[in-house]
Amino acid sequence: MNQETEIETAAPVNPGPEWWRGAIIYQIYPRSFQDSNGDGIGDLLGIAQRLPYVASLGVDAVWISPFFTSPMKDFGYDVSDYYDVDPMFGSLADFDHLIRAAHEHHLKVFIDLVLSHTSDEHPWFRESRSSRDNPKANWYVWADAKPDGTPPNNWLSIFGGSSWQWDTTRCQYYLHNFLQEQPDLNFHEPEVQKTLLDVARFWLVRGVDGFRLDTVNFYTHDVQLRDNPPLPVEERNPITAPAVNPYTWQNHIYDKTRPENLVFLRKMRDLMDEYGAAAVGEVGDDQRGLEILGEYTTGDELLNMSYAFELLADHAPSAGYITKVTEHLHRVAGLGWACWAFSNHDVPRHGTRWKLTEAGYRCYLTLMMCLRGSVCLYQGEELGLPEAEIAFEDLQDPYGKRMWPAFKGRDGCRTPMVWDASNQNGGFSSGHPWLPVSHDHLNRAVATQEHDPSAVLHHYRRAMSFRRNHPALRKGALTDMSADGTILRFMREHDGEQIFCAFNLSGEPAVTDMPDGRWHQIGIELGSAGPAPDGRLHLGPWQPALALRAKH
Repeated sequence: MNQETEIETAAPVNPGPEWWRGAIIYQIYPRSFQDSNGDGIGDLLGIAQRLPYVASLGVDAVWISPFFTSPMKDFGYDVSDYYDVDPMFGSLADFDHLIRAAHEHHLKVFIDLVLSHTSDEHPWFRESRSSRDNPKANWYVWADAKPDGTPPNNWLSIFGGSSWQWDTTRCQYYLHNFLQEQPDLNFHEPEVQKTLLDVARFWLVRGVDGFRLDTVNFYTHDVQLRDNPPLPVEERNPITAPAVNPYTWQNHIYDKTRPENLVFLRKMRDLMDEYGAAAVGEVGDDQRGLEILGEYTTGDELLNMSYAFELLADHAPSAGYITKVTEHLHRVAGLGWACWAFSNHDVPRHGTRWKLTEAGYRCYLTLMMCLRGSVCLYQGEELGLPEAEIAFEDLQDPYGKRMWPAFKGRDGCRTPMVWDASNQNGGFSSGHPWLPVSHDHLNRAVATQEHDPSAVLHHYRRAMSFRRNHPALRKGALTDMSADGTILRFMREHDGEQIFCAFNLSGEPAVTDMPDGRWHQIGIELGSAGPAPDGRLHLGPWQPALALRAKH
């Protein structure tokens, strides 16, 4: 490791009870991070092997996508045993080793808890579907057909079609907001809530520091099973599902985000507080995402933070768009806490999605490090990886297979991490990878970029170090945001530290004014501009300007 890398392994900057506030969280998709045994699938020991690299980035925590026992119809988001590790990923002993190794590297560990639904192969569901009067008969959402045999209402699945599946044993429909192999648990049943809290406690006892709560606003449903109303065409905002999916045609007011959900989240928060743990909730909603973020994170009784979708949109966020989002967030969630991301395991990588040049890619990363909230980075993002092209015959994602070719699924962002360009598998596996390694990715491998001081990888390290060194950026207030043409401007302030931030979010030069006062240029290592002799800021294409107010 070079000297810059060693500096970044320092102890956390927020060691207290609010360690999560302003944290940088690195998402690991375990199937695709590092294979330790040559079977072509990443695993827990592979993750542990690569933790020195993760720590070298300067992140505060890792979020590990599901590794629980599963038939893998949705690659681990269909859990058949919450209390064990799927053999393809290793064992509970491997997980315990991973926790110890992460903590030795001063990394917190979030695990992905999928509580809204299970696999249809879970013993709970097998018992529930066996009859209408067994002890777990009410653990899932069952309903009779309409008199004509059709589903109970018009609710739709995110993966396409009705969210109701007929079961020939109970002669009833069961609810599935996702795949039909993912039946929804019934959170109106007290025993379900109690058991899921026991699941969370099991992993807290094993040493996890927090949870990423998958589809957290899907937990409860309307007990009256009322139809969702249609959504006018002009109000459709396809974020949670592609535009070709009619799921986006409904206003989902009855199949998710019900007020009863808050009761369970308070119980979850009480449990997490016992262990000093934190949770980031994934709120999936096309119309009310930021409002729900506010409802779920304001105060100290619910979630610590919520995963916001606004910067996961298909279009590159302009200065005006970010200003609009921030103003809306301040109105509806000013006392809440967001967690921002540009990429994850469910959307095309943002460099491709937004058609960014390398300069644009670097500028957006610097901007993210200056926004108020916590941050999620997705594995390979720090290498500038583009979306991989996957041939239909190599496709694994059931979502893509169902919607092809209008929607090609999520495999393009899930291909294996590239560590070394010396072999066609990128150092990921000695066996045949579960998804092909993109040839476009090999020349961006970690080993190649480590030896290139100008590489994107080092820009990520510098930007994260910059954030860690300034409390105003980690947890301070954000004020005075505005769009001056293509330039986004705002202030960050905390405990006497005030930082002015400006970003030219375009490929053309732009000019703006410095705020009144005496300012010192900072962030030079990130390409930050300083004021010209005329006192104005002349920003090149995709250039930031960062300045610290001088103390009197």
